[in-house]
Amino acid sequence: MAFKPQSDNEDTMSEINVTPLVDVMLVLVIILLVTAPLLTQSVHVALPKTAETTADVKEQPLQLGIDAQGIITLNKLPVADLASLETALKDKLAQDSEAGVHLYADQAVVYAKVAEIMAAVQHAGITKIAFVTVEQ
Repeated sequence: MAFKPQSDNEDTMSEINVTPLVDVMLVLVIILLVTAPLLTQSVHVALPKTAETTADVKEQPLQLGIDAQGIITLNKLPVADLASLETALKDKLAQDSEAGVHLYADQAVVYAKVAEIMAAVQHAGITKIAFVTVEQ
């Protein structure tokens, strides 16, 4: 409670200083905004178990592999270079317009080589590409 300076009038001043209250409320709002996203990610749900199903795919995706030496394989058959890979992919795309590619790249392969192969897949007209990894 705030008081007036000593004067002839002995009445006390009965106003509340709201500045500390506003400061505390702003800090609480900031804490709420920071912790709210963290609380929503920790929801534990027991998901139901179902029987295993197979994917509704007409044809299996193409298996495109790159080993540690940089040798490219398409469906486990070696491919000479990127140009022949691109023509083989165009032929597969002509047979199946929904063709997709699963890319198996060795972890020792340089990223530039993987990027070149991805560009060849894109130039062939295939838009569905997936990276295959091993679960740890």
